[in-house]
Amino acid sequence: MEKRQLGSSNLRVSMIGLGCMSIGTDANKAQKIIEAALDSGINYFDTADLYDYGVNEEIIGRTLSSKREDVIIATKVGNRWNENKDGWRWDPSKVYIKEAVKNSLHRLKTDYIDLYQLHGGTIDDPIEETIQAFEELKEEGFIRYYGISSIRPNVIRKYVKDSSIISNMMQYNLLDRRPEAIMPLLQEHKISIVTRGSVAKGILSDKTLELIEADDFNANFLDYSSEEIKELIESIKAKLLFSRSLNEVSLQFNLAHETVASVVTGASSVEQLLDNVRAVNSTPLSKEELGYLEMITKKSNYTEHI
Repeated sequence: MEKRQLGSSNLRVSMIGLGCMSIGTDANKAQKIIEAALDSGINYFDTADLYDYGVNEEIIGRTLSSKREDVIIATKVGNRWNENKDGWRWDPSKVYIKEAVKNSLHRLKTDYIDLYQLHGGTIDDPIEETIQAFEELKEEGFIRYYGISSIRPNVIRKYVKDSSIISNMMQYNLLDRRPEAIMPLLQEHKISIVTRGSVAKGILSDKTLELIEADDFNANFLDYSSEEIKELIESIKAKLLFSRSLNEVSLQFNLAHETVASVVTGASSVEQLLDNVRAVNSTPLSKEELGYLEMITKKSNYTEHI
């Protein structure tokens, strides 16, 4: 599988990364999904300390420990469970980040994290303190690189200006093209985008084609109504789906942009994983196909946190 450079780092990540949140807590089932990912050429695994109270990191650690030198492990920090584990609060403080990383390292059964990401953030955070925490963790060898996971332009610009992030994770798909407004800035500073939500909560997957054919589709997404989504998908079907699946079109749309290093997709089964792998290994969109998709979809902009 093709691998792409992640920002200005020396990390090369597979075009598709496994979003580990959806693998569940059944260790045997999760292990089969992870092993199928490895067999398919995936080397990039994305988790977070928030997922399943840290159990997700534990499963990743146990399964990947024997492959540690061959994989890139990304995890996230900032959301802090309360004592009863029935809720969490946001804590981007230096003290908490430097405490949390040690817990993640223990659960992941590793001495270092390849990519440590801030799991959100606002412009009112103590950003200088947060950056200092990540920089110190780099110097101390606990992490190799760091990034953020944010869709807020004001937060993204601040980290671009004042930190050495190599990546930003953000939702991007045919129904949400807002990240295109920030792509030039990230590309200029050699910061990669890692995308999530590439099939828009399943709306841009082949299951929706079946629902539309059965006249059983009813879902909105951002500023798209159900009717607009149906019309859009029918247009894509008429123009592109004689030789492609909708899943292929959705993932290849992400990968067509130079700033995007990898699409991180979840998988709750081996079959779903393999379908996503087939999609990213398919023929890239032609200029004509990409141009058509850009013509029939909305190029909206962020209206908050700008």
